Amino acid sequence: MKHLKIYLMLLGFSIFTGATFNLAKYTVDYFSPASAAAWRFGIASVIMLIILLYTEGIKKNVLKQNVLIYIFLGMVGIFGFNTLFFVGLKYTSPVNGALIMGLNPLLTTILSRIILKDKISKKQLAGILFAFIGVLIVITQGYIETIKNLSISVGDLFILAGNTCWALYGVLGRRYIKDVSPLSTTTYTMIVGAVCLIIVSLTTQNPVPIHNIPIQTWGAIAFMAIFTSVLGYLWWNQGIKVIGASNTSIFFNLVPIVTMIISYVTGSQITFIQISGAILVIFGVLLSSGIIKHQIINIKKHLIT
Repeated sequence: MKHLKIYLMLLGFSIFTGATFNLAKYTVDYFSPASAAAWRFGIASVIMLIILLYTEGIKKNVLKQNVLIYIFLGMVGIFGFNTLFFVGLKYTSPVNGALIMGLNPLLTTILSRIILKDKISKKQLAGILFAFIGVLIVITQGYIETIKNLSISVGDLFILAGNTCWALYGVLGRRYIKDVSPLSTTTYTMIVGAVCLIIVSLTTQNPVPIHNIPIQTWGAIAFMAIFTSVLGYLWWNQGIKVIGASNTSIFFNLVPIVTMIISYVTGSQITFIQISGAILVIFGVLLSSGIIKHQIINIKKHLIT
């Protein structure tokens, strides 16, 4: 199947990001949000730089040509997104935050249309709609009262701004970075974001002194740095390069499904309505990415022959 490798990478991104929500909730008992993010991206940026040095090397002409957009994307897609998201969660509920982040594929598609002049197909819109309804069902567990009780707060605006930063990271990267590998883009933008996060973390204090933080918490930081930040960002940027920002962003809706499954494994209950929502999300992703259409064509060919 065309782009199968990319789809598997983006599935991996969704799995690692879904796990990160659970791990992040655990780590903030010991680290301040800014400190946890600084450690995560600090470690990740060092790993990325080592990988870059041993594979492609530092190409001065590429760095010089794209230095301004690297700085901008690092501040927007890494520092901006993480800062606004964590600050927003201080002033709003997780349900509100998750629903707003669920709008990312639609927001990315709109920005792609405005900035990249990408065409929006009916298939994409239908897939986004199915996936968002599925996310809505999973997060609210099917209770309409949850939607009725939602209200807009300053925290929601922060998360919406963070969501916009994440969408811009993908769209502007595709618009302004040409003939550059996802490895270079991920490395340089991550270094910029890590430096900004480290500076902010120096003004905050951890709930627990560094020497008293258990090894399991450092393990959670390491997992987020290696798998979510290094592999996750690499695969996300590779997806944007190959299949576009709009088609890549739809995989973000798989994140709540992964979080739900992990919560079930750790002892939480999953309702039938949540499973139904998960099926809708998966259907929306398959529809928007074109996998369903591809399979239908294959079935038709098989029947004809």
